[in-house]
Amino acid sequence: MERTTCCVVGGGPAGMMLGLLLARAGVDVTVLEKHGDFLRDFRGDTVHASTLRLLDELGLGERFAKVPHQLLTKMALPLGPRDNVAMDLTALPGPHKHIAMVPQWDLLDLLAEAASEEPSFHLRMNTEATGVTTKDGRVTGVTYRTQDGETGEIAADLTVACDGRRSILRSALGLGIHSWRVPMDCWWLRVPRHEGDPSGMGGVIGGKRMLVYIDRGEYFQLAFLIEKGSDARWREAGLQAFRDSVAEIVPWLADRVDSVESLDEAKLLDVKLDRLTEWYSDGLLCIGDAAHAMSPVGGVGINLAVQDAVAAARILAGPLRRGTVTTADLAKVQRRRGPATSITQGLQRLMHANAVAPALKGTLDLTRRTPFVLRLAQRFPKLTVIPAYLIAIGFRPEHAPEFARK
Repeated sequence: MERTTCCVVGGGPAGMMLGLLLARAGVDVTVLEKHGDFLRDFRGDTVHASTLRLLDELGLGERFAKVPHQLLTKMALPLGPRDNVAMDLTALPGPHKHIAMVPQWDLLDLLAEAASEEPSFHLRMNTEATGVTTKDGRVTGVTYRTQDGETGEIAADLTVACDGRRSILRSALGLGIHSWRVPMDCWWLRVPRHEGDPSGMGGVIGGKRMLVYIDRGEYFQLAFLIEKGSDARWREAGLQAFRDSVAEIVPWLADRVDSVESLDEAKLLDVKLDRLTEWYSDGLLCIGDAAHAMSPVGGVGINLAVQDAVAAARILAGPLRRGTVTTADLAKVQRRRGPATSITQGLQRLMHANAVAPALKGTLDLTRRTPFVLRLAQRFPKLTVIPAYLIAIGFRPEHAPEFARK
């Protein structure tokens, strides 16, 4: 039986950030990551303005600046065949007036390197949590299995589930969850980007299809939205049908859709939108996607997960050091982060209902008048700083605790 003060399950953005912050507070923390490295493609690659500011506060801004990345300063969210909300992120408050696009594995490597400098931090790769251990109704740790088949247990004063929307730990405890129907799934792909192509992020709606393109320098990362549950139908239709579909709604991509040589390149994101009714049980806390699976609309899931980790570290570091962490302490994390999550998911549901669902059903009125919000933004362009702020910074952004700053 091994032992740690805090066992963090999952080495994603929430897990690695929480591990780093708690270690800087002097808490003995062990992070379990089931993979052998962080090299998994088509995960969220956005580092939002509030997260960039957080890296600065942690003394990691200069390290991050050395990681190859692109800065996203322009965004356009499609609301119809001809309408979109254009946003200029350079009007944002604060030092970072952009979103950084960087492969997620580079961010995770950076956090892991910084955390490894703390003597109380331990990262266990190739180690998958398989369940929880309990005593008298309290979670006392986890069981695990390594890639080599070794099994064991780790006892912990607190276990934190950062293992995503299919969390093993929240399933093991049967925590109550509220979920909403979503109209789409998403294919992630990439195609070459040519000189003179649009910069930033934009999207197109038409013909029961919706596509979002993200400028990644030499290529575009594409989010091709399909109706919920239609993945098999699209794959059965074949590669050429997909190419023709993209070329029809985005004609300027017609000259490079042939670069997609197989539909195996289309990585399916099974979109979910849900939230635990309670993010905690005695001895266990869920944060990030394990507590609230977000829609890809706005690309805000990673930012919310990181902000959860910061709030959790600030609230729990003291009780963990003293060995006095209680369920009431865990409830404080949900009270702090719950409202921001609820508001963000509410806005995503509005986007689903008013843009994504009718776009994929082909029920958008092509002759409808430009929506009032768009007409207002066209007349007063400075108003677009509001949606830009909500995406790039978000509700209730968190600052690094004093104990973690360098």
